[in-house]
Amino acid sequence: MSLEQQISKGIMDAMKAKDAVRLSALRNAKKYIIEAKTSGPGITELPDADVLKILSKLAKQGTDSAAIFTGQNRPDLAEEELAQVAVFQEFLPRQLSPEELTAEVKAVIAEVGATSMKEMGKVMGVASKRLAGRADGKEISDKVKELLG
Repeated sequence: MSLEQQISKGIMDAMKAKDAVRLSALRNAKKYIIEAKTSGPGITELPDADVLKILSKLAKQGTDSAAIFTGQNRPDLAEEELAQVAVFQEFLPRQLSPEELTAEVKAVIAEVGATSMKEMGKVMGVASKRLAGRADGKEISDKVKELLG
């Protein structure tokens, strides 16, 4: 079952369970999936990689919003955002720990043969594709700078 189908099934399950937070989060994800499908001709089902990009973007936006709400002393709104992020994370692959990220980036650096910051673009190109969905782009970039710098 594709991720898109799992999300559709999750929407139905959330309706039956009357789980408003889960229902809202999954409907929001479904909206972005439908928008992506209608952007190109003849797309009947979005590949899982594209759905993962959408879900990780929504999770990151939710986390950022929760931080803003917390800073504005609105814990009620922050809790709601974090609850929706938890729903998105159920569908995302497990995030890499800092040690795992370091090991993966070191492997990419060795594979590409990079030795200086001048080659950061080459490393980032390979690392971003390989670690998509498992690590945030900023974290990857910071780790590459640390290891090449």
